[in-house]
Amino acid sequence: MDAIEEQLISKQGYNLHVIQSKKYKTVNVIVKLKAPLERSTITKRALLPYIMQQGTNKFPSARKLRTALDDLYGAVLGVDGAKKGENHIITLRLETANEAYLSSEEQILERAVEMLSSILFDPRSMNDGFDPKVVKREKYTLQQKIDSIIDDKMSYANMRLIDEMCPEEPYRLHVHGYSEDLPEIDEFSLYEYFQKLLIEDQMDVYVLGDFEGKDVEKLIETHFSAKSESETEQVDKADIVHQPVNEVRTITEEQNVQQAKLHLGYRTNTSFNEPGYFALQVFNGIFGGFPSSKLFMNVREKHSLAYYAASRFESHKGLLLVFSGIAPKDYQQAKDIINEQMALMKQGDFSDEQLNDTKDLVVNQLLETMDHPQGLIEILYHQALSGKKITPAQMIEKVKQVTRQDVLDVGQKIELDTVYFLTSKGGSGHE
Repeated sequence: MDAIEEQLISKQGYNLHVIQSKKYKTVNVIVKLKAPLERSTITKRALLPYIMQQGTNKFPSARKLRTALDDLYGAVLGVDGAKKGENHIITLRLETANEAYLSSEEQILERAVEMLSSILFDPRSMNDGFDPKVVKREKYTLQQKIDSIIDDKMSYANMRLIDEMCPEEPYRLHVHGYSEDLPEIDEFSLYEYFQKLLIEDQMDVYVLGDFEGKDVEKLIETHFSAKSESETEQVDKADIVHQPVNEVRTITEEQNVQQAKLHLGYRTNTSFNEPGYFALQVFNGIFGGFPSSKLFMNVREKHSLAYYAASRFESHKGLLLVFSGIAPKDYQQAKDIINEQMALMKQGDFSDEQLNDTKDLVVNQLLETMDHPQGLIEILYHQALSGKKITPAQMIEKVKQVTRQDVLDVGQKIELDTVYFLTSKGGSGHE
């Protein structure tokens, strides 16, 4: 794999990450805004990505903004919000053509940075507030999004599992916010919070692509002066909350569903900046992360109990989550088999071939992610989130070095915390 050289420059108000690479045909400029998850701000933060895509003072409507993006050789803009551990991250992505591949002499990178700066620092506003019509419309859009989660039973079950598993932890907060907050949010309160966010959030700016000979640092400095000149008051880093498991909780909920959802939440007591993290990646791969995993082969294939059965883990929170879709009557048997597969993992019931194959799968997954510029930046951003410096090449090397004993050691720390069962009415499935 080609060495990825990330140059980190700490500026007043933001961290600049410059990654010069001839591998990609486009240039990506990505801004990440990080703040601790808080109940009082989560709905405003969920709403802001919708607002920011609706125009700037320079391009004062969604249509004019889209036209400007089209004029920039079909540049693609994306804005969204996500949870990572106990943090909320708002991401702005702008991907544009690389001028090195065009006959034109246009300064495309400069225009792209200028446009992203305008979206971030100068969204469409009036009288110290956002456009009231836009706010009203996007509140309705967000409400639709919140309402639609109940229809996606897998997402709903996952949300309810986290509700029950982390009732006192910031991680419980819903990434799309809460309906009951929306009536109180208006164009002024949202704009006021947005100005505060620009001062307080940790801002990381990534520029990735082939821009040899260009002074990227000066270019960003010129267009991000609004951030560097502000009185930066970054809030404290959100600490990972590791809760002890005193007893396993079982929650059953009945709805009008045909396929039941059995989701299990485990505490791994291992997160990204801890030594066992790469062994946890391999553990999860053998257990439920790939189609060759124990869950898939035993719950779905061998016993034909599940429509799907898989696991994933949250890198910055230390949770491992199992998802399965089953017939309501199969609750006990499916739960027993999942628990049995976890027990077998902890006992080392996997072959050296499975271990090595899974390590290869994890490495290939990392390489595939890094093949995409935005995927590479997500991997690099792990460092900003965790405060741990580790290059992608080192991450791959760490996975390759994982031993059977490492997998056993990390397995000993994993504890079942909560079982959540969403079933049909009258189909609790409990014996």
